[in-house]
Amino acid sequence: MSFSQVFHQSPRGWIEVICGPMFSGKTEELLRKIKRWKLAKIPVIIFKPKIDTRQQHLVKSRNGHSDEAIEINSPLEIYDYLTKDRFDVVAIDEAQFFSSEIVEVVKSLNDLGINVIVSGLDTDFRAEPFGSIPQLLAIADKICKLDAVCNVCGQLAQRTQRIVSKSNETVLIGDIEAYEPRCKLHQPSAG
Repeated sequence: MSFSQVFHQSPRGWIEVICGPMFSGKTEELLRKIKRWKLAKIPVIIFKPKIDTRQQHLVKSRNGHSDEAIEINSPLEIYDYLTKDRFDVVAIDEAQFFSSEIVEVVKSLNDLGINVIVSGLDTDFRAEPFGSIPQLLAIADKICKLDAVCNVCGQLAQRTQRIVSKSNETVLIGDIEAYEPRCKLHQPSAG
Protein backbone atom coordinates (compact mmCIF):
# COMPACT_ATOMS: atom_id res chain seq x y z
CA MET A 1 0.00 0.00 0.00
CA SER A 2 1.41 3.40 -0.94
CA PHE A 3 1.74 6.37 1.36
CA SER A 4 -1.02 8.30 -0.40
CA GLN A 5 -3.37 5.29 -0.29
CA VAL A 6 -3.00 5.05 3.48
CA PHE A 7 -4.03 8.67 3.95
CA HIS A 8 -6.16 9.58 0.92
CA GLN A 9 -9.40 10.14 2.85
CA SER A 10 -8.02 11.90 5.90
CA PRO A 11 -9.25 15.31 7.04
CA ARG A 12 -6.75 18.15 7.10
CA GLY A 13 -4.36 18.08 10.07
CA TRP A 14 -2.66 20.85 12.03
CA ILE A 15 0.93 22.04 12.37
CA GLU A 16 2.48 23.16 15.65
CA VAL A 17 5.98 24.56 16.14
CA ILE A 18 7.72 24.69 19.51
CA CYS A 19 10.70 27.03 19.37
CA GLY A 20 13.05 29.05 21.51
CA PRO A 21 16.68 29.10 22.60
CA MET A 22 18.63 26.20 24.03
CA PHE A 23 17.64 25.33 27.61
CA SER A 24 14.09 26.67 27.19
CA GLY A 25 12.37 23.28 27.46
CA LYS A 26 11.46 22.68 23.81
CA THR A 27 12.05 18.94 23.95
CA GLU A 28 10.37 18.71 27.36
CA GLU A 29 7.28 20.39 25.90
CA LEU A 30 7.36 18.10 22.87
CA LEU A 31 7.59 15.03 25.12
CA ARG A 32 4.77 16.33 27.34
CA LYS A 33 2.48 16.57 24.34
CA ILE A 34 3.55 13.17 23.01
CA LYS A 35 2.80 11.58 26.38
CA ARG A 36 -0.66 13.14 26.40
CA TRP A 37 -1.46 11.76 22.94
CA LYS A 38 -0.14 8.32 23.82
CA LEU A 39 -2.29 8.25 26.97
CA ALA A 40 -5.26 8.94 24.71
CA LYS A 41 -4.13 6.03 22.49
CA ILE A 42 -3.42 8.33 19.56
CA PRO A 43 -0.72 6.84 17.31
CA VAL A 44 2.44 8.99 17.39
CA ILE A 45 5.77 8.55 15.63
CA ILE A 46 8.86 10.57 16.54
CA PHE A 47 11.77 11.58 14.32
CA LYS A 48 15.08 13.30 14.97
CA PRO A 49 18.07 14.15 12.79
CA LYS A 50 20.99 11.72 12.80
CA ILE A 51 23.37 14.67 13.04
CA ASP A 52 22.25 15.16 16.65
CA THR A 53 24.40 12.50 18.30
CA ARG A 54 23.80 13.54 21.91
CA GLN A 55 21.22 10.78 22.48
CA GLN A 56 21.11 7.71 20.26
CA HIS A 57 17.58 6.69 19.16
CA LEU A 58 16.02 8.90 21.83
CA VAL A 59 14.45 12.28 22.17
CA LYS A 60 15.52 13.24 25.68
CA SER A 61 14.96 16.37 27.73
CA ARG A 62 17.38 17.78 30.26
CA ASN A 63 14.85 16.77 32.93
CA GLY A 64 15.51 13.15 32.01
CA HIS A 65 12.24 12.45 30.21
CA SER A 66 12.65 10.56 26.97
CA ASP A 67 10.94 8.61 24.24
CA GLU A 68 12.17 6.48 21.37
CA ALA A 69 12.82 8.29 18.12
CA ILE A 70 13.73 7.28 14.61
CA GLU A 71 16.93 8.89 13.43
CA ILE A 72 16.88 10.11 9.84
CA ASN A 73 19.25 12.00 7.56
CA SER A 74 16.62 13.51 5.29
CA PRO A 75 13.05 14.63 5.97
CA LEU A 76 12.00 12.59 2.93
CA GLU A 77 12.75 9.43 4.93
CA ILE A 78 9.67 10.17 7.04
CA TYR A 79 7.48 8.90 4.21
CA ASP A 80 9.15 5.47 4.40
CA TYR A 81 7.87 4.99 7.95
CA LEU A 82 4.31 6.06 7.20
CA THR A 83 3.46 3.60 4.43
CA LYS A 84 2.80 0.60 6.68
CA ASP A 85 1.15 2.05 9.77
CA ARG A 86 -1.26 4.86 10.40
CA PHE A 87 -0.02 7.65 12.67
CA ASP A 88 -2.21 10.57 13.63
CA VAL A 89 0.71 12.63 14.92
CA VAL A 90 4.24 13.01 13.56
CA ALA A 91 6.65 14.63 16.02
CA ILE A 92 9.98 16.02 14.82
CA ASP A 93 12.67 17.19 17.25
CA GLU A 94 15.65 19.44 16.43
CA ALA A 95 14.07 20.39 13.11
CA GLN A 96 16.57 23.20 12.51
CA PHE A 97 19.13 20.57 11.50
CA PHE A 98 17.08 19.30 8.56
CA SER A 99 17.31 20.59 4.99
CA SER A 100 14.64 22.87 3.56
CA GLU A 101 12.80 19.71 2.42
CA ILE A 102 11.34 19.60 5.93
CA VAL A 103 8.90 22.37 5.01
CA GLU A 104 7.41 20.48 2.06
CA VAL A 105 7.27 17.24 4.04
CA VAL A 106 5.40 18.93 6.89
CA LYS A 107 3.00 20.58 4.42
CA SER A 108 2.29 17.31 2.63
CA LEU A 109 1.71 15.42 5.88
CA ASN A 110 -0.63 18.18 6.99
CA ASP A 111 -2.54 18.06 3.70
CA LEU A 112 -3.00 14.32 4.21
CA GLY A 113 -4.61 14.87 7.60
CA ILE A 114 -1.60 14.08 9.75
CA ASN A 115 -0.98 16.37 12.69
CA VAL A 116 2.64 17.52 12.83
CA ILE A 117 4.46 18.95 15.81
CA VAL A 118 7.97 20.26 15.31
CA SER A 119 10.48 21.57 17.82
CA GLY A 120 13.68 23.44 17.18
CA LEU A 121 15.85 26.48 17.66
CA ASP A 122 14.39 29.50 15.92
CA THR A 123 17.70 31.38 15.93
CA ASP A 124 21.34 30.36 15.86
CA PHE A 125 24.15 31.57 18.13
CA ARG A 126 24.35 34.79 16.10
CA ALA A 127 20.63 35.46 16.71
CA GLU A 128 19.91 34.84 13.03
CA PRO A 129 17.05 32.65 11.76
CA PHE A 130 18.07 28.99 11.98
CA GLY A 131 17.44 26.53 9.17
CA SER A 132 13.86 26.12 8.02
CA ILE A 133 12.28 26.99 11.36
CA PRO A 134 11.16 30.46 10.10
CA GLN A 135 9.33 28.83 7.16
CA LEU A 136 7.74 26.30 9.51
CA LEU A 137 6.63 29.12 11.80
CA ALA A 138 5.00 30.79 8.79
CA ILE A 139 2.82 27.74 8.05
CA ALA A 140 2.12 26.74 11.66
CA ASP A 141 -1.41 26.67 13.03
CA LYS A 142 -0.02 26.99 16.54
CA ILE A 143 3.29 28.37 17.84
CA CYS A 144 4.76 27.80 21.27
CA LYS A 145 7.65 30.24 21.81
CA LEU A 146 9.60 29.40 24.95
CA ASP A 147 12.16 31.39 26.94
CA ALA A 148 15.11 30.26 29.02
CA VAL A 149 16.86 32.16 31.83
CA CYS A 150 19.93 34.26 31.04
CA ASN A 151 23.07 32.78 32.59
CA VAL A 152 24.44 36.30 33.16
CA CYS A 153 21.59 38.30 34.70
CA GLY A 154 18.71 35.91 35.37
CA GLN A 155 16.29 37.70 33.05
CA LEU A 156 14.29 35.96 30.33
CA ALA A 157 16.58 34.63 27.62
CA GLN A 158 15.48 34.47 24.01
CA ARG A 159 18.93 33.72 22.59
CA THR A 160 21.59 31.02 22.59
CA GLN A 161 25.22 32.05 23.16
CA ARG A 162 28.03 29.80 21.94
CA ILE A 163 30.71 29.78 24.65
CA VAL A 164 33.29 27.59 22.89
CA SER A 165 34.99 27.63 19.51
CA LYS A 166 35.40 30.77 17.52
CA SER A 167 34.15 28.89 14.47
CA ASN A 168 31.54 30.65 12.39
CA GLU A 169 29.94 27.35 11.40
CA THR A 170 26.25 27.55 12.19
CA VAL A 171 26.00 23.93 13.31
CA LEU A 172 28.12 22.82 16.24
CA ILE A 173 26.44 19.99 18.13
CA GLY A 174 26.78 20.58 21.85
CA ASP A 175 25.06 21.15 25.14
CA ILE A 176 25.96 22.97 28.37
CA GLU A 177 29.66 22.68 27.57
CA ALA A 178 29.19 24.73 24.40
CA TYR A 179 26.14 26.97 24.84
CA GLU A 180 24.33 29.20 27.35
CA PRO A 181 20.97 30.91 27.25
CA ARG A 182 21.27 34.69 27.10
CA CYS A 183 19.02 37.72 27.04
CA LYS A 184 19.40 40.26 24.23
CA LEU A 185 21.63 42.46 26.39
CA HIS A 186 24.11 39.69 27.20
CA GLN A 187 24.60 38.07 23.82
CA PRO A 188 27.72 39.67 22.36
CA SER A 189 27.71 37.45 19.27
CA ALA A 190 24.32 38.75 18.12
CA GLY A 191 24.44 40.80 14.95
